[in-house]
Amino acid sequence: MKNMQGFWGRHPAILSIMMLAAAVFLTMTLQGESPAFARWEAEEASAVSGTPAEEASGPSEQTLAPLTVPLTENVDEMRAVWVPYLSLDMRGGDGSAVSFQEKFDEIVRTSKERGMNTLIVQVRPFGDALYESDYFPWSHLLTGRQGIHPGYDPLAYMVEAAHREGLEIHAWLNPLRIQLETNPPELAQSNPYQEWKRDPAKSGWTVDYGNGKYYNPAYPEVRRLIAGGAREIVEKYDVDGIHFDDYFYPTEKEDFDKAAYDAYKAEQGDNAMPLADWRRENINLLIREVYAAVKEADTDVVFGISPQANLQNDLRMGADVETWCSQEGYLDYICPQLYVNSDHPTLPFETAADQWCSLQRLDSVKLYFGLALYKANSDADDGTWKSSQDILARQILSGRELGADGFFFYSWEYLSADQTAQEVANVMSVLQGESA
Repeated sequence: MKNMQGFWGRHPAILSIMMLAAAVFLTMTLQGESPAFARWEAEEASAVSGTPAEEASGPSEQTLAPLTVPLTENVDEMRAVWVPYLSLDMRGGDGSAVSFQEKFDEIVRTSKERGMNTLIVQVRPFGDALYESDYFPWSHLLTGRQGIHPGYDPLAYMVEAAHREGLEIHAWLNPLRIQLETNPPELAQSNPYQEWKRDPAKSGWTVDYGNGKYYNPAYPEVRRLIAGGAREIVEKYDVDGIHFDDYFYPTEKEDFDKAAYDAYKAEQGDNAMPLADWRRENINLLIREVYAAVKEADTDVVFGISPQANLQNDLRMGADVETWCSQEGYLDYICPQLYVNSDHPTLPFETAADQWCSLQRLDSVKLYFGLALYKANSDADDGTWKSSQDILARQILSGRELGADGFFFYSWEYLSADQTAQEVANVMSVLQGESA
């Protein structure tokens, strides 16, 4: 299962649409806060509003016939769908293993019927774990309280269920976020944040900033923790990939990590890098360590990152995508979140796609396009997503012409939502080789 090309060669009938929709895209940072930070807040609001992630009951569902016509071309094309943490939330139910299995079986069934070949499943949203971890406490999403064993292993079942139906599965991790407002409501005493805060020598390894808590990647011990957490997943579970999205530094403001940067400048003197360069180097060190840890555990497991679409914003927020794509030892794939359409006023889809395709990239680094299924037929971007019901289908065709290796869609809920029904049908037609 960990060799994608071999797997698809054995299963050519697994066609896919993919629908991904993730966080709210911003093309310019506002007041020094990152697009990722705004996205974190939007995720929490979505638990009530249903946008962009699902409401507790999910979007209204529609019925489409599953893909049945095998593709004769693009059989190795990545067609992935993000499964965000709210889709795996067990609070409000009985919390049993059976209930979780039923929930995930539905995710697998719908994804396969819509032509997916890969699930990107969020298993560490808040410095926690939806799996048995030696580094991070059990997620509050499973029992309502962080650190409480749910009585079963969600990731073990998710890997089994996905592979049983011929789907690959990537473990999606948020490397730096620990808490946002009251999510989770309380941190377990075993949480590394709690342990480090009790030790004055380690208190700088985490940062309380705004309404959140974050790991500080300036410290080697923090980077080792995150890399170790990725390694243990690969060692314990038969996952096909490890996935990061665009959650790196939550702000450009210097007060986020002032003490750490001041200490660095005092040590380096005139050789000290400017703040933005120093932060990028901290993240580069982290990405290299995670990549090495994954490959040490299993060379067949891929490591990929899904940054925001705006390249300059990526650089400002610590994501040195140019280095990651052009130098060995960083990643196996890059998946920019191209959550825009042709009518976007500052970064139209065609412009963003061309920029990413023009980026210097090793032959070994795959380029996937992340597409905003959640925006289809919505009021997003001044209602421009309602102007047509084949926006994503045309983006897929454009991506293929530009040489993209596949597509991610956000998110699973919108594969079967009334809002996106016609768009999904058009995407499925394109995946079966028909024109948009």
